Amino acid sequence: MQTKAILAAVLLAVATFAQTTGGERYIGAGLAVGLAGLGAGIGVGIAGAAAMSALVERPQERIWYLIFLALAEAIAIYGLLISLLLVL
Repeated sequence: MQTKAILAAVLLAVATFAQTTGGERYIGAGLAVGLAGLGAGIGVGIAGAAAMSALVERPQERIWYLIFLALAEAIAIYGLLISLLLVL
């Protein structure tokens, strides 16, 4: 029950900020970076664990494991670019 009250208070504060300052684009930029970073972190965690497991079995294909990690990390860079486009 406390979690819902805290979430409602945060959402109310964000909505008030957006209405009084015209900060919709800043909220959108923050969400873009935050959610992209969260998604990239989850992706890198899963891909990294799988890559380490696969590296034990087939070490000669380690470049492919790095490519998969780089693809997951690129999601965070896309979020950063979108946030810059929103703010500027």
